[in-house]
Amino acid sequence: MHAISRVSKLSARGSLRAATAAAARAPRAASVVAVRSLTSSSAQTDRETITRLLYSIGTKREVERYLRIFSSSSDASHPAKFAVIKVGGAVLDQIDELALNLSFLYRVGLYPVVLHGAGPQLNNIIESAGVIPDYIDGIRVTDAKTLQIARRVFLDENLKLVTALEKLGTRARPITSGVFTADYLDKDKYGLVGKITKVDKRPIEAAIRAGALPILTSLAESDAGQILNVNADIAAGELSKELEPLKIVFLNDKGGMFHGVTGEKLDTINLDEEYDELMKQPWVKYGTKLKLREFKELLEHLPRSSSVAVISVDALQRELFTDSGAGTLIRRGYKLFRHGSIESVGPDRLRQVIHDRDPDVLSGEESVTQVLNSLKETPYTIYGDEPLDVVAIVSHPEGEVPILKKLLASRTGIMNGIVDNVFNAIKKEHRRLFWTARADDENRAWHFERADGSFTRAGKSLFWYGVHDVQEVEKIVKSFEEKGRISRTYLPVGPSAPPHRVGTTPGSVRSYSTMARRRVPGTSRGYATAAPSTEEKRLALIGARGYTGQALTTLLSSHPHLNLTHVSSRQLAGYPLTNYTKSPVTYSDLSVQEVERMEKDGEVDAWVMALPNGVAKPFVDAVDRGAAERKDGKGGSVVVDLSADYRFEDGWTYGLPELYGRTAIRASKRISNPGCYATSTQLLVAPLLKYLKPGVWPTVFGVSGYSGAGTVTGPTDPDGRPTTVPKVTPESLHGGIRPYALTDHIHEREAGRHLSSLLSAGLHPTGMKIAFIPTVAPWFSGITSVLSMPLSERVTAREVRALYEGKYEGEKLVRIKNEVPTLVDVENKHGWTVGGFQVHSEGDRAVVVGGLDNLLKGAATQCLQNLNLALGYDEYAGIPVE
Repeated sequence: MHAISRVSKLSARGSLRAATAAAARAPRAASVVAVRSLTSSSAQTDRETITRLLYSIGTKREVERYLRIFSSSSDASHPAKFAVIKVGGAVLDQIDELALNLSFLYRVGLYPVVLHGAGPQLNNIIESAGVIPDYIDGIRVTDAKTLQIARRVFLDENLKLVTALEKLGTRARPITSGVFTADYLDKDKYGLVGKITKVDKRPIEAAIRAGALPILTSLAESDAGQILNVNADIAAGELSKELEPLKIVFLNDKGGMFHGVTGEKLDTINLDEEYDELMKQPWVKYGTKLKLREFKELLEHLPRSSSVAVISVDALQRELFTDSGAGTLIRRGYKLFRHGSIESVGPDRLRQVIHDRDPDVLSGEESVTQVLNSLKETPYTIYGDEPLDVVAIVSHPEGEVPILKKLLASRTGIMNGIVDNVFNAIKKEHRRLFWTARADDENRAWHFERADGSFTRAGKSLFWYGVHDVQEVEKIVKSFEEKGRISRTYLPVGPSAPPHRVGTTPGSVRSYSTMARRRVPGTSRGYATAAPSTEEKRLALIGARGYTGQALTTLLSSHPHLNLTHVSSRQLAGYPLTNYTKSPVTYSDLSVQEVERMEKDGEVDAWVMALPNGVAKPFVDAVDRGAAERKDGKGGSVVVDLSADYRFEDGWTYGLPELYGRTAIRASKRISNPGCYATSTQLLVAPLLKYLKPGVWPTVFGVSGYSGAGTVTGPTDPDGRPTTVPKVTPESLHGGIRPYALTDHIHEREAGRHLSSLLSAGLHPTGMKIAFIPTVAPWFSGITSVLSMPLSERVTAREVRALYEGKYEGEKLVRIKNEVPTLVDVENKHGWTVGGFQVHSEGDRAVVVGGLDNLLKGAATQCLQNLNLALGYDEYAGIPVE
C-alpha cells in the first residue's frame, strides 16, 4: 500500500474545510445530536461523511484505528481523556482555521480540552497602553495593571474562539475560572504570577457531558480568591497530569521542533532512548532544552500511552489520524532490546505475547508451542521494547537471507510508533529481509510502505526490501520453500500458474516487473538524534570540462563536508581547476585501470560520471570491479551518472527525490541522474496523473537555453589551455528558436517509463507515453516546459493548482506561483518553478508551465541532492536554498 501522498493531504484539507462548513449550516440541535448520540440518520451521515474525508489524509485502516482508539479512551466517568490542546497566542490569529479543525474533531465525536494563551495579544495592548513588558527568567512580571489588562485580553480571546466555534454549529463552553488553584510563584520577584497547586476537572467534564467543547484560559485563583497569571504551557501540563489524556497537543505557528544545525523538523523524539544523548547536542540549548526538559517531566507523570505533539493548526488532523504524522511527536518509549534466546526475553512473557497477538495463533492455524519450536531450528534474534509492546523475531541462518518470522505489536506499540523503532533497528542489522503478513491484516498499509516489493497468494502477502532483481527474488523464495522456511504458497506451480504480482496500492496490482515499488518519503517517523552525517568524504569527478561539470564543481566549493579530490578531463590534464575554491585541484586524465585501482584502494567515497551518452560504461565497470576487491570493507563507492546510460537500467536508482522518494536513494550505491527536460516533464505531469485519460497522452513543449546542447573543444586560451565552447551558438539561431528531435527524443521515453511506476495498473496496464517536442533558444541556460494534458474528468484551474501544492508541499526546491514562469524565474536558480495553471473552457484539458535551469536542478543541483542522500548528508548541503 502506498503511503499517503501529499496531493491527497492538501486536497483533503479543502474538503474537510468544506464539509465542516457545510455541517455548520445544519440546525444547531442536529449538530449536537450528531456528536453526542449519532442516533438520527442525518447525524450519522454527518459523521460518516467527514470520516470518509479523513481517508484522503490517511489510509482507511489508519483513520479507523485512531478513531477507535480515541473514541474508546473516554467514557462516562472519564470523558476528557482524548486530548488536551494548548493553543499558542500566535495561533489565535488563525482563528478560522483553528475553529474548523476543532469543529472537525467535534463532528466525529471527539472532545478535546482546549486551553489557550494570549501572549502576543497582551503585549500589543499593554505596549499601546504605555506599559513595557518585563520578564525575569522568561516569566512575565505581572503587576495589578498588567493583570487587569491580561484578564480582559484572555476573556476577549476566549469569547472569539467560542463564537467562531458556535458559528460552525459546534457547541463550546467558555471556562475562564474555577479550574486552576494556585499560590504565588514568588510575589516579590514576579508579582501576580501563580504556581498551580490544584486542578479541578469537574467544570471540564460537565461541559463535555453537556455536549460542548471546554475552552479554558490559563488564569488561576488563589485560595483567597486573587486572580493569578499562569504560563499557558505550564497550565496545559498540569491539566494533562490531572486528566491523563492520550494526546497533549501544543499548537504553534512553526509546525514542530527543529534540528538546530540542519533546520530539519524532528519527526519523533523517543525520550527513554534518546533524551540523554539529545541533551548533549551542542544545538540543544535555551528554549529547546527547556521544552525537552518540560516534556520529559510531564510524560513521566503520565501513562506511557500518552504522548506530546508539537504541530501547526492546519496539520492537526494529519498528526492525529495518520501514522506518518505531521509535526514533532514526543513520547517516552522504552529502550529497545535484542536477544538471541527465548530465555533472555522470558519464556512466559513471550508465550503470552504470542498467545494474545499472533494472528496465526488466534485463527487456530498455529499453536504457541509450534511457534516457539520453530525457533529452535535456525539462529534467530528477538527484537523489542521493555514492556513487549512490540516483539519481532528474525530468523537468520548463516549465509542465507533473513526472514522476519513474527512482528507482534500491541495497540500502544502501533499508536506510539514503537513498531517503527523496532523495524528500524532490524534494518540497521539486515540489509535484506523478507516477511509475510495476512491479507486481512488491519495494518497492511504499514507493510507496503516499508517494502520494496510484494505479492499476495492464498490469503497472505510476501514482502521484502533490499532485493531489486525479480529473478533473484524468485530464487530466494524458492530456496525458502524448499527448506521449509516459508509455506509453499508463493511461487507458481505448473505452466498454468498465474504470474507474480507486485503490490502497488491496496486492491490493485500490476504485472510483476524488475522495477521495485517506489516508496513515498516521510511515511514513518525516525529518530530525532539520527542527524545527517558530517563525516568528511572524497569525490572524484570524471568529465569535468563541460558546463554541467563546471556547475557541479562550483557547488562543491560550498559543500561543508564533501571534498573534490580528483577531476578528470583528457583535454585539460595538468591544468589547475579554477572554479573550485576549497583546495587546489589539478585536472588529470584517469584511465579505466586507474579508476579500478582507486576504487580498490578506497581513495574516494563517491564518483560522478559527467560524460557524454554511451561513454560512462567502461568507468562504471571499473568501479564495480574495484569495489569487489575493496580493501576498507565499506562495500564500494557511490556512483552518480549524469548521462542517459543507466536511466533505463534495473538495479540503478533513478534519482528524482521530489517524485520517487529519498529512501531508495539513501540505500543505493548506483544512481542515475534524470535528464533536464525529463525532470521538468515528470514534475509537471505527476500531480495530474489521477486525471490521466487512458490512451490519450499528454504533450510537453520544451524550450531550453543553448547550453543544453552541450560543448565542444574551442581554441586555446593565452595560457595554452583548451577552451570550452557551445555546440549551438546564439548566432547560429539568428535570434530565433530551433525545434529538433521532433519524435522519439530520449527524454520522452525516460519520462514515460518512470511516470508509469506511479500509475494504477488497473486503469493503465500498458503504462504511459509522453509526446515531447524540444526546442533550443538563444539564451544560455534555463528551460521552460509547457504541458498540455487531456483530462478524464472536468476540473477547475483552482483544483489543478491545489494538486501541485499538495504534491510538492514542503519541497524546498519547488516553487509554485500563479503566473506563468519566465526565464528570470528559473535561470541560475537551483529549484523548479511551476505556474500558469489553466483549464480549457470545457474543463477537459489542463495547461501548466514549469521551468528549471538545465545546468542546476536539471543536472548539477540534482546530482548534489542525490550525492548528499546516498552519502548520509543533509539533502540540501552545499545547495543554496531560497
